[in-house]
Amino acid sequence: MDRRLLVVDDDPSIVRLLRAIFVREGFEVLAAEDGEVGLALATTDELDVAIVDLELPKLDGVQVLQRLKMTKPGLPVVMLTGRDDVKSAVRAMQLGAFDYVTKPFDPNEIGLVVGRALENRALLTEVEELRRQATGAGGLDALMGPSPTVRRIMEQVTTVAATNFSVLVLGETGTGKELVATALHRQSERRARPFIAVDCGAIPEALLESELFGHEKGAFTGADRRRTGHFHLAEGGTLLLDEIGNLPLALQAKLLRVLESRQLQTVGGGLSTAIDVRFIAATNSDLQARVKEGQFRSDLYFRLAQYTIHLPPLRERPEDISYVAERFMHEVSIELRRPMQGIAPEALDFLKRHSWPGNVRELRNVIRQAVLESKELFLERTTIQRCLGGAAATPAAIVPRLPGQSLKEVADRAAREAERQVICQVLRVTKGNKSEAARSLSTDFKTLHVKMKSLGIRARDFEA
Repeated sequence: MDRRLLVVDDDPSIVRLLRAIFVREGFEVLAAEDGEVGLALATTDELDVAIVDLELPKLDGVQVLQRLKMTKPGLPVVMLTGRDDVKSAVRAMQLGAFDYVTKPFDPNEIGLVVGRALENRALLTEVEELRRQATGAGGLDALMGPSPTVRRIMEQVTTVAATNFSVLVLGETGTGKELVATALHRQSERRARPFIAVDCGAIPEALLESELFGHEKGAFTGADRRRTGHFHLAEGGTLLLDEIGNLPLALQAKLLRVLESRQLQTVGGGLSTAIDVRFIAATNSDLQARVKEGQFRSDLYFRLAQYTIHLPPLRERPEDISYVAERFMHEVSIELRRPMQGIAPEALDFLKRHSWPGNVRELRNVIRQAVLESKELFLERTTIQRCLGGAAATPAAIVPRLPGQSLKEVADRAAREAERQVICQVLRVTKGNKSEAARSLSTDFKTLHVKMKSLGIRARDFEA
């Protein structure tokens, strides 16, 4: 079918010239002598591109452009202007016009401009389609791997995305909890609204309530202006509360009230306002155990876990390791302009036997470092093993009993060595960030700091 071009111009000679130019190029040309007729044609016909004169009766060209952008946001519009009205043409560009051409125009010039407009539209359409494929249910396998486990997760996402259920996503650090939360949002009816992610473990406890709920000016010392909280920023969309297990008990009670009443009161505010937000919570903690220990409210747990998705660690789905490792290799090869051709079979076997305490995030860091250091076209086992820290890919070595040592002393020494290896691996993943490492290991910063000091581990040795 011919491509359709709309010309909106009250000068018959311009319309005849444009019709002659573009009919010869295979276009069906629709013409309107004023803005109102042009908008009516745009409403009833499918168009590929429009050429609009700035000086029109009834509605000027800028008004026509603005209405076209409201009703057909993807339609490229080329503006026609006189030599003395370039300022208006620039304003039209700011309002969304693709380009402008001054009259009298060269037929070749306007042909090139319309050609570029069509190419740009085709590119935007292709990007949007790729984005739709990559962020829908079918996109998770492209990101996480082709295993039956990932397919089951995709099915769960599809099942619950269309609802307003609160969803609890469980999994170790680095398993892809935020990927799943993003897929849930993008498959939901809220996809056009905001997706806001908040790490409850990364914000100091004293500031967390203000960050979530917002505060009024003067609500506390230092509150010199009103602040909009994350709940309000996510209005109409989705709010991900990452590492929900770190939320203090006092805030857990306030969050429960928001979930149940759908009403929100800012810090220092006197009135509650209604909110429309879909909640997703994620954690690497055993929330049920924390409930038994009195560290997490049982009523909040059940309110958040209206639907639960569990992400298994990478070591439990080894069939995904080769796929994900090669995807990371291709990504970093493009980034670094290194023509890597693949990963050697013995290296892949080595990767599959590693326990991956940092999961996909650790795998990504190792592959990136290996590509950076590799001098070959294929990633070899020795390079990957060096990036993993030598024997880190094998189970902890059996600690022999030395003469004069009791069984308890042997066990203590083995436990100490195992702790040292795990802490080093997690620090390697977090690039020496002790706060992030403490969260990954489900411990507090002070405990990790003391343990590292006793084991002789220095965070700066792992900094990127």
